Amino acid sequence: MQRFTMKILNQLASLLKSPPRLSPADCLARVRSGDALLVDVREPSEWSAGVAKSAALLPFSDLTGARWQWREFLGRAAGRELLLYCASGTRSGMAARILAAEGFRAANTGSLRDWTDSRWPVAAPERKK
Repeated sequence: MQRFTMKILNQLASLLKSPPRLSPADCLARVRSGDALLVDVREPSEWSAGVAKSAALLPFSDLTGARWQWREFLGRAAGRELLLYCASGTRSGMAARILAAEGFRAANTGSLRDWTDSRWPVAAPERKK
C-alpha cells in the first residue's frame, strides 16, 4: 500500500511541475536522428492548415480521453523523448505534464509556428486509410 501511495504522490507532484520548454531549434537534430518523436497534439480540424513534417498526429482530446490513438503510439515510443507542439503551446504543455507524470520523457516545444519559424517543413497531413 505504501508503494502505491508513493506512486500516486509522485504522479501528482509531476502534474504540478512545469515540463521542460524547448525551442524547435534545440530539437531539430533529435527529431532527424529518430532519438525523439515530434507530436502534434492539435485536434484533427486544425491539421488541415498543415502539420510539421514527420509529426505524429495525436489529438490532446484522445490523450485525456479513451486513448484510442495514444495507447499504440506510446507502446512504440518506449525510450524516446516526446516533443510536443500545438497551436499556441498551451495544450502541448499540458500534454507534456501528463506524459511526464506517467514516466515518459516529454517536452513542450511550443506551437506549429515555432516549428515553421525554425524552417522545419510543413506538409498536408497524410490521409488515414
